[in-house]
Amino acid sequence: MAEVSTKAPDPMDIALGAAVRIRRRTIGMSQEALAEQCGVSFQQIQKYENGANRISFSRLVQIARALRCRVTDLMDVFDGADKETAEDLDLLTRMRTPGALELLTAFEKLQPEVRGSLVNLVRTLTAQQAIAEKQSIHA
Repeated sequence: MAEVSTKAPDPMDIALGAAVRIRRRTIGMSQEALAEQCGVSFQQIQKYENGANRISFSRLVQIARALRCRVTDLMDVFDGADKETAEDLDLLTRMRTPGALELLTAFEKLQPEVRGSLVNLVRTLTAQQAIAEKQSIHA
């Protein structure tokens, strides 16, 4: 019987997938449209974007062409010093959180003073959540 791999996706695969997703969403392309242009299923595009499946170089070239960018545009996250690369990978990983891109898009449209108020509200909510979680652990 074959052993099922439970290995987590590599952070580099996750980062590249997130870069693809961000570019695709930025130009307003659906996963279905990208899949059609690359000759794969939209489920495969989902797997690439989540880092669950690695993107071969030939597929990366196809994806870049479909997204009207250069391969290097998608791989920019891997350039730079180690600390910067780690920060970029962390940012791209966080951008995979459901709703993160939509929230950022809406956030950018807000007036600066409203942005500040919203950030303070979210900080308060997360602090209250952390307190509630600690209390439930100790209960």
